[in-house]
Amino acid sequence: MNRLLNRWKTKYQYSIILLKELVKTDFKLRYQGSVLGYVWSLLRPLFLFVILYLVFDKIFNAGATIPHYPVYLLLGIVLWNYFLEVTNNGVTAVVAKGDLLRKLNFPKYVIVLAGSFSALINLFINFVVVCVFMVFNGVELHVTALIFPLLVIELFVFSLGLSFLLSALFVKFRDINYIWEIFMQAAFYATPILYSLQFVIDKSELAAKILMFNPVAQIIQDSRFVLITDKAITYEHLYGSAIYRMVPVAIVLVIAIVSAFYFRKKSPSFAEEI
Repeated sequence: MNRLLNRWKTKYQYSIILLKELVKTDFKLRYQGSVLGYVWSLLRPLFLFVILYLVFDKIFNAGATIPHYPVYLLLGIVLWNYFLEVTNNGVTAVVAKGDLLRKLNFPKYVIVLAGSFSALINLFINFVVVCVFMVFNGVELHVTALIFPLLVIELFVFSLGLSFLLSALFVKFRDINYIWEIFMQAAFYATPILYSLQFVIDKSELAAKILMFNPVAQIIQDSRFVLITDKAITYEHLYGSAIYRMVPVAIVLVIAIVSAFYFRKKSPSFAEEI
C-alpha cells in the first residue's frame, strides 16, 4: 500500500505543485488593482441577489409561496455563479496559457483544474454569506444538511467535465466562446433559480421533468431541499421514485468521462494549434 502511495505521489507531485501555484496566481490576479480586492467575491453575487430579489419578489411576488425565499434565491445564485465561473473560464483556459504551453512540458489538465479550484474558493466564501442569511432568516438546519457536500462534489465534477470539453474545443473552434455565452444566458432562465419549480409544474409537468434533466437544476433544487425547506421539489417528488435521481448523476458521469477522454486525446497538439 505504501509503495502504491509513493508511486502515486511521485507521478503526480509535479502536477500538484503546479496546480497550487496556478490557483494562487489566478486568485491573486483576479482582483489585482481593484480598491476592494477580494471583497468583490462577496459583493458580486450580493448585488445580483438584491436586484433579482427586488424585481422578482417585491414586484412580481415570485417568492410568495416559497419559504425563506431570500435564502432560497441567494443559494441558487451562488451555485449558478460557481457553475458559470468554472465553465466560462474553462472555455479560454488552455488558449490563455498558450505561451506557457509552448515553453514548458507539463500535464495540460492542470490548467483547467486550477480555474475550477479557484472558483471553488469563491464558492466557499459565498457560502459563508448564505449561512449568515440562513441565521437571520430563521432557517433551521436538519441532518439532511450533511448531504450538501456531496451535491457540491457533483456540481464540481459536472462543471469541470464541461470545462475540459469546452477548453479543448475552443483551441480549434473559437466560436465556442460566443455560443457558450448565449447558451448560458438562456440556461439561467431555464433553471429554477428565480422561481419555484412548482410554477413550471403548474404550466406543464412535462416541461418541469425535462427541465430537471439539467444536473445544475437538480443540484440547486436538492441543495434547497436539504438546507432550506422540504417544500423544494426534487427529482423524487417530480418523478415519484428515488431511482430517477440517478439520471442526472449518470449524465454528470458520462459528460465528465467523455470530456476527460476528449481533452486527453487532443492535449498533445494544443501547443501547435494555439
